[in-house]
Amino acid sequence: MSTVTISAQDINKLRQATGAGMMDCRKALTETNGDFEAAIDWLRKQGQKVAAKRGDREAKEGVVIAKTTADNKAGIVVCVSCETDFVSKNTDFVAFGQSIADAAIANNVATLEQLMEVKIGDLSVKELVDEKLATIGEKIGITKFERVDAPFVASYIHGAYRIGVLVGIDKEAETAGKDVAMQIAALNPVAVDAASVPADVIAREKDIIMEVMKQDPKMAGKPDEMLAKIAEGKMGAFFKEQTLTAQAFVKDGSKTVEQYLKESGDVKVLGFKRVALG
Repeated sequence: MSTVTISAQDINKLRQATGAGMMDCRKALTETNGDFEAAIDWLRKQGQKVAAKRGDREAKEGVVIAKTTADNKAGIVVCVSCETDFVSKNTDFVAFGQSIADAAIANNVATLEQLMEVKIGDLSVKELVDEKLATIGEKIGITKFERVDAPFVASYIHGAYRIGVLVGIDKEAETAGKDVAMQIAALNPVAVDAASVPADVIAREKDIIMEVMKQDPKMAGKPDEMLAKIAEGKMGAFFKEQTLTAQAFVKDGSKTVEQYLKESGDVKVLGFKRVALG
């Protein structure tokens, strides 16, 4: 047991430096014989233990930040999650999320694994997350990370940091890029166009259509070959609703996104990423 006298001033100093509670700071200084740096490490270790204990808690709240590089050649979107909207709406937590996104841009991060090792000051992102967990007392995590590289990347954050979108296009067209990003946030397409829909998604949709038709009395007795052809036709409605360029443009329903992009200088969408809370 420590024989060092722990003063209120020492406790307050540690509290100001870490944001941890008063009793936790007293305990940390007591356990480390008043060694300030060791006490900070002790608190961080407690944060890691809390993370393990709270592993079964769901972190469905948080902030989603989308940012691009200064030249708009690349963009990242990151989700920093927490458990309650009370924490997610806190200005300090939003600033924390912004700092993570800024670090990803500054360090040209390509993956979530790389992001966790990036240093902000003297600490890695992983260490900062553990530290924030100890301060807030909720399960905190960097749960999603995406990146887009293209001749021009536009970003968009929807609502109170609940959805982040990146769109890669073939030329500099800021307005068109932003409009398409808003479209993606609102309607959540599965792909840019019919040709880029993953094969497993198409197969699943066809299976659903086939099953529905087989249960329809009007289709009773029709051979599978005929049903398959009908299903191909019904897939047209799926592509119209679920692929970006075929969707009705949200700002002007009289045209498709593809038509809007042609009118905007024949802009082509090369890819996109959409990250949402939950």
